[in-house]
Amino acid sequence: MAALARALAGVALAFLAGRAPAVSKDAAARGEPKAGEAIYARCLACHALAYDRTGPRHCGLFGRRAGSVKDFPYSDAMRRSNIVWGEKTLDRFLANPLKAVPGTAMGYAGVTDRKERADLIAYLGQANASPECRKQ
Repeated sequence: MAALARALAGVALAFLAGRAPAVSKDAAARGEPKAGEAIYARCLACHALAYDRTGPRHCGLFGRRAGSVKDFPYSDAMRRSNIVWGEKTLDRFLANPLKAVPGTAMGYAGVTDRKERADLIAYLGQANASPECRKQ
C-alpha cells in the first residue's frame, strides 16, 4: 500500500510540474543583455556603438528618430520612415528590415528568432548606459 501511495504521489508531482505556468510574453520579451552582446557581434560588420561605420552608431539609439544621426548618409526611405527607436520599433525592424522599411540601405535579412531579438534589444539598452555611450 505504501508503495502504491509513493507511486501515485510521484505521478501527481510529475503532473503538477507539467502544469507550471509558462513564462509570460513580457518576461520573454525582456531579453538577456549578456546573450544579446554575442548577437551584437553580427552587427559589428556594419555598426559600432560609439561611431558611424557603414551603418550609423548605436549609442543614443533609444528615443532617437530613424535617419537622424548628423552627417550619416541614410537612405531616403529611412529618413522618411518616421520611426522613433524603442523596444517595439526595434523588434519590428530587426525581424525584417527590408519589410519594415522598404527601400532601406540596410540589406541585412534580419534576426528572425524572437528571443535573439529580445536579447539584442536588451543589450543595446544596457550598452546605451555604458561609459562608452555616456561620453558621446
